[in-house]
Order: sequence, then C-alpha cells, then structure tokens
Amino acid sequence: MDYTFFQHYWWAILSLLGGILVFLLFVQGGQGMLYTIGRTPAQRTTLGYSLGRKWGLTFTTLVTFGGAFFASFPLFYSTSFGGAFYVWMLILFVFVIQAVGYEFRDKPNNFLGERTFGAFLQINGILGPLLLGTAVATLFTGAPFTVGRMNLNVVGDFNTISEWATPWHGLDALADYRNLALGLAVLFLSRVLGLQYFINDIDDKAIVERSHRRLLWNSAAFLVFFLVFAVSLLFSTGMAVDPATGVVSPEPYKYLHNLVQMPAVAVVFLAGVLSVLWGIWIGISKASRRAIWFSGAGTVATVTALLLLAGWNDTAYYPSLVDAQSSLTLANSSSSLFTLTTMSVVSLAVPFVLAYVWYVWRALSRGRVTESEATGAVG
Repeated sequence: MDYTFFQHYWWAILSLLGGILVFLLFVQGGQGMLYTIGRTPAQRTTLGYSLGRKWGLTFTTLVTFGGAFFASFPLFYSTSFGGAFYVWMLILFVFVIQAVGYEFRDKPNNFLGERTFGAFLQINGILGPLLLGTAVATLFTGAPFTVGRMNLNVVGDFNTISEWATPWHGLDALADYRNLALGLAVLFLSRVLGLQYFINDIDDKAIVERSHRRLLWNSAAFLVFFLVFAVSLLFSTGMAVDPATGVVSPEPYKYLHNLVQMPAVAVVFLAGVLSVLWGIWIGISKASRRAIWFSGAGTVATVTALLLLAGWNDTAYYPSLVDAQSSLTLANSSSSLFTLTTMSVVSLAVPFVLAYVWYVWRALSRGRVTESEATGAVG
C-alpha cells in the first residue's frame, strides 16, 4: 500500500460516489417534469411529497463527492473550482434554490405562490443534471488552464497556482459538442430514472400512465446523446502519462486502450450499460416497478467505470488544452501520503454509511405514496 495505491484507491472511491450521485439525480429528473406529470394541484403535491422524501440524499451525496475531491485531489479543486467558477457557481445556485423550493413551496400563506417555488424545482431539475454532466465531461475533453507549480513555494504575494486561459471561466465547455452530449445524456437519464421512480413509488393511475407514456422518448433522447459521447470518447485522443518521468503526451484512442487494458473495468462498464438498457426495456414494455432498480444499478456501474477510465492506467484525468504538462494526473494533484492514508482509515466507515442510507430509504418507502397521504402530510 504505497502512495500510488492510495491515489488510485481514492480515485476509485470518487468514481463510486460519482456513480451514486448520477443515480440519485432521479430527483432532479422528476422535478423537471413536475407540471407535465402532475396536472392538478393534488397530483403535484403527491409528486413533490414523493421526491421530497429523497432529495436530501442527492444533496448530501453531492456535498460528500465535492468534499472528498477537495481532500484527496486538492489541485483539481483549486484549478477547476477556482478557474471554471461560472459553471460551479451556477451549479451551486441551482441546488440552493432547490432547497428553498422544498422548504417553502407548500408553506401556508406563501406570498410568492406555489408556482414560484415549483419553478425553482424545475430549474434545478433541468439545469442541475445538464451542468453537472457538462462539467464532468471536461475530465475527458479538458479545459484551458495552466498550472504554475513553482508558485507553491511563493509566500506573501498574489501569485496563484492555477490560471484560466480564457475570460469565460468554464462556460467555454459549452463550445465542445462532447461536453454538451454528456450533459444532455445525464439530463435525459435523470428524467428516465425520475419517471421510473414515479412508477415505483406512487399509487396513482393517472401519474403512472403519464410517466409510462413519457418513458419512450426520454429514453430515446438519452440513448442518442450517450452514444454520441461514448463513441466520440473511445475514438478520441487522450493524454497519457509516463509513470517514470511524469511527462504528459497525446495518445490516440487512449480511452479505448484503457477499456481494453483494464478488462475488469470493461466488464463493469458493459454490465452497467446492459442493466440500464434492461431497465429501460421493462419500463417501456411493461411499466415494471422494478425498472428503477435495474437502471439505477446500471447507472452506478457505468458512471463508475467511465470515471475510472478517466484517471486510471496512467491517464491525465483533467487535460489542459493550452499546456499539456499542466494536465492533472493522480500523481501530480493528490494530497500527501499521510492525508490519503488517514482518509483511507475513515473510508472504512463507508459501508456503514451506505447501509444507513439504505435503511433510511427503506423506512421512507414502505408502501406506495397515495394522494391522500401526501395531502395529509403536507397539510
């Protein structure tokens, strides 16, 4: 268990957290369809009550993911969050208004009205997955930054470690179709998961029928955008790292090579894709309540494998588009061996945390939500 082991270990932990986070975005997907699935105030109350019991898990996982990234790979945190701050501030904003929406939407004497806070939930439901997917895509496609590691030794002036090379500070990611493809894939996947969640969790014939009808075209949109991203990624040029010298250089088909050279990751990726496809199929063909579990498990596996492709096998996980040697790798951006080792001891509690989350989920999901239950709980 040397330094390299702990760097790879923590990238694996972050990859798993990323996979869980994308699955939990079903809350955002459901919020984005609050007024298309819920045609009456009572139906919207039912939808909001069902989603409201789970939204805290998504928010907590997002915070945990960000905190773990900061602690294990602080140079990425300072480079991306400090440089691409327009995108990250937008993400923060849409998740803050989500919390505000759930807190005040059904309050009595709400002078802004239910529609205003419902709009907050819709904004979060659309922009949250779209922006997160677009930001994560830059781990593969890169960003215009430079890293001046000599500035680490400078004290008492205004020099910074990382600098953004354009005035767009993250919005430039929208100029790459691959980033938009993954952002849209995550958006429509969240909607597919949200519809499957409604079918699983809500006992209302009209809501279930509307959710079932919308599964087909949302699934088709997800598959198109995911296929565009996956094909473009596997046939693109990635940045490889020489483990002996740390020199970063372009390598054609780098991510395809990673998939071939890491067969265990390839198996996880393919199993995840097949599980998502099976969940979509039984959701569309049978309106099966089990669809969410196949699609959810497949989402976690697929996203975890994709993120492993980004960082493992001597790959620069955050390529620089203006200076290849500024690209971030597991070796040049991680915390110290002492920090990673100490954090690894704490990470042994992760299974207990996951068990607690599962317990809370089950406790909140005993029985399908009915309109009378939701109305009584809110009232």
